[in-house]
Amino acid sequence: MSDVAEKKNVTEAAPRQNTVIRDILSGSALRAVLAIILAMVIGGILIAATSPGVQSALGYFFQRPGDTFAAIWEAVSGAYAALFRGAIYNYNAPNFVRAIKPITDTLNFATPLIAAGLGVALAFRVGLFNIGGRGQMLMGVAAASTVAFTVQAPLLIHLPLTIIAGLVGGMVWGGLVGFLKAKTGAHEVILTIMLNFIAYYFISWLLATPGLLQRAGGSQPISPPTPNTAQFPLLFPAPLSVNAGFLVSVAAVVFVWWLIERSSLGFRMRAVGENPHAARAAGVNVGRTIVYAMGIAGALAGLAGVNQMSGTITSGFEAGIDAGIGFDAITVALLGRSRAWGVLWAGILFGALKAGSFTMQTSQDIPVDIVLVVQALIVLFIAAPPLIRAIFFLPKDGAPRPARRAKKEVAA
Repeated sequence: MSDVAEKKNVTEAAPRQNTVIRDILSGSALRAVLAIILAMVIGGILIAATSPGVQSALGYFFQRPGDTFAAIWEAVSGAYAALFRGAIYNYNAPNFVRAIKPITDTLNFATPLIAAGLGVALAFRVGLFNIGGRGQMLMGVAAASTVAFTVQAPLLIHLPLTIIAGLVGGMVWGGLVGFLKAKTGAHEVILTIMLNFIAYYFISWLLATPGLLQRAGGSQPISPPTPNTAQFPLLFPAPLSVNAGFLVSVAAVVFVWWLIERSSLGFRMRAVGENPHAARAAGVNVGRTIVYAMGIAGALAGLAGVNQMSGTITSGFEAGIDAGIGFDAITVALLGRSRAWGVLWAGILFGALKAGSFTMQTSQDIPVDIVLVVQALIVLFIAAPPLIRAIFFLPKDGAPRPARRAKKEVAA
């Protein structure tokens, strides 16, 4: 009887959730690039449509249509040139240091996105939707700030202890989701969303309670400044802004790559992500693997929280310190196809969009929301493979190209 049951488990199809995640993440790099290009094109259309110059030229379009096209080109090219100046290289800067400052701002914004994106990507590889990046970040901040504000030690001791505390805080919060899913079968999306709210109100309570995380001498729900010994040191002198947290995030990328692609635990994780029924029949403890995966994913999100507290917001943080990074990480993981190195480049791209959006707003009077629309469109196109294939007439991933198919038929 056990042999029959085992055979049934082997032949049972993978759950639909695993299949959907696999379809989204199995696309080629070309599809990701086309999704970015298409999102930028639509963003350009929105920029042109909201430009006062274009709207004015449209009023006499039939008399002088060239003015309208010139206004469209000026609005779109000016916007994306400002995006480049604010994110990569400011060719209008008075000196070289000021010219390269934008790329350091990009890396600074990308640092927590990379760490949180790795947490979401790791869960995707195990067939799990980790929507709890925000809560895991906040619990990481709660644990890390407790160590940062209570321990007095040199930088070489204080900063590593703060990082470890953040990792543990996020790991506990993420591992709790894995444990409940493994033991009760509760869906991780519901669990993570609910735990996001619990984490938010928990850290809000800590910040509003004197003697805990609230800044002494005031009644506002804000923490004291992060001690210098618990801050990531700058990699270069001011005004360059990238700090050592970026190197820690790159180290996390290397770790996740090794874990997923080279370790035995990563092999079990990938097996569960492909088909948990087959993995269980092959002797993999699926429940334990889910707990491990969510725990490590939570730790990575906790690292993103430490990057915020010890790298970006060091003058004192509020309950919204996550700054939406927990949800942006989903976009980063999707664009990076849940591969460690892909998440690195996707995080840098979204860091560039965020850094450049401020220059777009100040120099071209273009709302930052336009960049948010571009990010949302990238998610839409990445998460809808048939849409990209239909727009660009691409063959289905893994399907033979028509020319190759015809050649094979002729040869036969």
